[in-house]
Amino acid sequence: MPNLAPFHPQVVHFVVVLMIVGVAFRVVSLSGRLKFTNHGAAVLLILGAIASYFAYRSGLDAHGPVERIPGARALVQEHELQGIRAYRLFVVIALIEVVGLGLAWRANLARFARFAHIGSALMGLWGIQQVYHASEHGGELVYSWAGGPGLRTGDPKDVERLLLAGLYNQSRNDRRDGKLAESAALHAEMAKRWPGDTTIQFLVVESLLLDSKNPAAALMAVNRIGVTPADARWRTRKTTLRADIFMAMGRKDSARAELAAFVTDFPANARLKARLDSLQSR
Repeated sequence: MPNLAPFHPQVVHFVVVLMIVGVAFRVVSLSGRLKFTNHGAAVLLILGAIASYFAYRSGLDAHGPVERIPGARALVQEHELQGIRAYRLFVVIALIEVVGLGLAWRANLARFARFAHIGSALMGLWGIQQVYHASEHGGELVYSWAGGPGLRTGDPKDVERLLLAGLYNQSRNDRRDGKLAESAALHAEMAKRWPGDTTIQFLVVESLLLDSKNPAAALMAVNRIGVTPADARWRTRKTTLRADIFMAMGRKDSARAELAAFVTDFPANARLKARLDSLQSR
């Protein structure tokens, strides 16, 4: 069988939806109302069991790289255990549904189909609990341990993007916590690895101003960033940073002139226009 690891996120969502809706249909069918829920539940629960097999297989294929993340092994194993339990329960539920269908097709045994449906509903509620725990652990692996981003496709570029996201977010946390030297170091690492990225170049300028408290170096760095006059996005970023730098250097007139030139070219930019008005009123 081919490696199914890349398809694990897609497949597990099918399982969650099919099983929850299928169990809901089965519970409703026991009331005798909404007749369509009877066969609807059988179809959904059988399809859910099939999907759970592929979720189980793709999870086994995917666990290796995630398990090697330092500290994540125990959580991966717990997630895997919950997934296997859910898969086995769904297989049992599907078999009960098949039995129920067989009983319903035999006129002399049709009255016993209800017992199969009750058993399916009870097992289904248990199965939903297992799905919830497995999904909770899966979400924790992805969002708290990065067990997926950068790893799923096997593309090295994805790992680079994961690293960049980590460096960026950690730098923000360090700055918030007053760890300015650490924040500056992370920005320097970003600049080293992605020297041609305009966004990172502006982040480095911001770091020189806010982390290193070196407005002169920040001004030199921002002046080296090439921005076309018609590019409103980057012009806004560059103008804002230059104005901040001039203010940090005590050059209020230069900050006003910087903002005034921008507002002349982009009069619809209400944010920088309001900032210019604020400086002119001082």
